[in-house]
Amino acid sequence: MKRILIVEDKATSRELLRTVLQNEGYQTIEAVDGEDAIATASAQSPDLILLDLHMPRRNGYEVLSILRQDQRFTATPIIAVTASAMSGDREKALAAGFSGYLTKPVPLAKLREEINRLLPRT
Repeated sequence: MKRILIVEDKATSRELLRTVLQNEGYQTIEAVDGEDAIATASAQSPDLILLDLHMPRRNGYEVLSILRQDQRFTATPIIAVTASAMSGDREKALAAGFSGYLTKPVPLAKLREEINRLLPRT
């Protein structure tokens, strides 16, 4: 079973993503801030990471940079998740090394589409 790390500081958003992903057949693990994300990813080696950009104790860009420096995560799909939908934000995230970009509230069809694109089922 593929494992997805949900990194989100808001409990309600984490719960929604967990429910949707588990209903889709994924195992989920969770982190509540940037430092927790780095520690959890290192310990659990997820197949894909949903990473909030704005959270305490390191933002999503910092977490991405640290994870991408680790050999284990150079090819791991990491999707930016953010409430910020300003012009150029998506391009900035993809240029920084994110594999995908989703805006909140995350449309469930788009979430499924991005995960299926980046984490094909075998």
